[in-house]
Parts: sequence; structure tokens; C-alpha cells
Amino acid sequence: MAVYIDPPTWPGHGRYWSHLVSDVSYAELHAFAERLGAPPRAFERDHYDIPAHRYRDAVRLGAVEIGSKELVARLTAAGLRRRKYQAPR
Repeated sequence: MAVYIDPPTWPGHGRYWSHLVSDVSYAELHAFAERLGAPPRAFERDHYDIPAHRYRDAVRLGAVEIGSKELVARLTAAGLRRRKYQAPR
């Protein structure tokens, strides 16, 4: 039972971003994001996009720092991974 965050290495909109996920439930993730002050619009399918300047705040609240590959592996193992829709070929 944990919330995880990867390093802010993902570029977008002129800044860098981290991904915040839960290995338990979306309810746990949403509750943590609310405590962090992340807006609902930061949620994308299975994670929250967290700007680099909020990374340390998330860690102080209890998010566990892990690498991006490990984050995806934990999300997938928990059955919470939601991929982008891909149209049939």
C-alpha cells in the first residue's frame, strides 16, 4: 500500500513532470493527490502529472521515490494500468 512518484524527467508545456500512482486503488491515489493539492485536471487515465516544483512536496507527504520503469511495473502488477486507446489497424 503505497503511492509512488518517478523523477520529474518528462517534458511538457515548458516544464518537467513526474507521474504519481498508487499500487492499491484509484481512491488512494485521488485522496493523496487531494492532500497534495493536485487539481483534478492533472489526472490522466491512471496517474497524476505532477510538476517538478511539487515533487519534494509529494515525497514529504509520503510518496515513495522510484524510477519510471519500476513505477509502470508496479502499476501494471496492481492491475491499475490504463493504456491510451489505440484504434484497430
